[in-house]
Amino acid sequence: MFLTPTERKRIVVLGLDGLPSSLALKWAIKLPNLSRIAGKCSPISAELPELSPVNWTSFFTAQKPEKHGLYGFTSIDPQHYTLSINNFEQVLCPTIFDALGENGLVSKIINLPNTYPAKPLRGMLISGFVADSLEKAVQPPFLLGPLRDAGYQLEADTSRGIMDPVYLFDQVSRTLDCRLKALELLWNDLAWDLFTIVFTETDRLFHFFYPAFEDENHPLYPKAEEFMHKWDKTIGAVLDKFEALPGETKLISFADHGFATLETEVDLNTFLVQNNYLEYTRPAKDQWDSTIISQSSKAFALDPGRIYIHTSDFARGQVDHAQAEKIAAEIADKLMQLQFNGEQVMHQVLTKRQAYGEIPIGNPPDLICTAKPGFDLKAKFDRAEIFGFHGRTGTHTIKDAFFYSSDGQQIESMYQTGQIILDWFDINLKD
Repeated sequence: MFLTPTERKRIVVLGLDGLPSSLALKWAIKLPNLSRIAGKCSPISAELPELSPVNWTSFFTAQKPEKHGLYGFTSIDPQHYTLSINNFEQVLCPTIFDALGENGLVSKIINLPNTYPAKPLRGMLISGFVADSLEKAVQPPFLLGPLRDAGYQLEADTSRGIMDPVYLFDQVSRTLDCRLKALELLWNDLAWDLFTIVFTETDRLFHFFYPAFEDENHPLYPKAEEFMHKWDKTIGAVLDKFEALPGETKLISFADHGFATLETEVDLNTFLVQNNYLEYTRPAKDQWDSTIISQSSKAFALDPGRIYIHTSDFARGQVDHAQAEKIAAEIADKLMQLQFNGEQVMHQVLTKRQAYGEIPIGNPPDLICTAKPGFDLKAKFDRAEIFGFHGRTGTHTIKDAFFYSSDGQQIESMYQTGQIILDWFDINLKD
């Protein structure tokens, strides 16, 4: 049955990647559009680990990691020990877009992380991070022409990082412009029921220049302020369009995690080496060279805080399954004692069962570590020191993720954002 624009019930999702609720309140004093949504609802918590692909996947599946199967940026091949970047193909359960489509509803999605490579859906999709090919990032394929004509840029180039702030600020400004072009392209016919747009530009800048957004005396504060005003106008474009919608409507806006100023990076593989749990066969070719894990290793880590016990689940693993729990407990105890400048690093170290329950799907870690705010957990294969700085000044936090709902609804955790969508349309997920 054809519905008129007024009869159609719509919900809009405005994603603000990495935005802490506390920082939003500070900037809302200066930013008129952010002030329309900041401070109206309480912040939420990220799923573990507090990474964009894990948490945006929890949104678009309405599931926690143990049900969608994504636990980090990378996966390791248990036979050859090579790392690969996780993407949409590693998501092991249906999405809310699948559920909406099965009920005859249309979704339009812009720059949603971990939806690459794009899959067919009832609607339109422009994938976000880790998309690197526009041709594989759009569904349906006819979107490719208009996006190319508009000069659409998938991602800001962060390769110069902290060494070239002018370049990085220019890059994120360009991608903001691209998001607006896509907004105009997909929104205006109103032939949709769910509209999702994610602005990842804050996350990109916060990793490299987070103190500049907190401290007005920081030398880069003027650049941060210039960006935030442009970002605020972009938010305003979405809010204005939402308020002009006919019929019954709702908007939710949220971040996938919080952010804090970096105290130091903490490399877990170096910690494991220094505590005789991890050995290498040779020097690493680069930071991702996990092929050097030796058969004598008892454990290894993957970004950000995932520790795997080296059992026979891996081709070279020698740890007896009966001893795995004891080794994991030893490592957890030592990690909880780890300090930096007299301050405890870890907030908690959870076992697989504690973090993800009895039957998590996919390849969950044996231990999942969460650090106290300011400590950024890493798992590189070429570092000699546990603590250090490697070109970044900001780090993710589990708590303090921004959340807003136009009707005042309150939730606690990231996966519940997806459930809001399903509840709005009275849809139940299939078991």
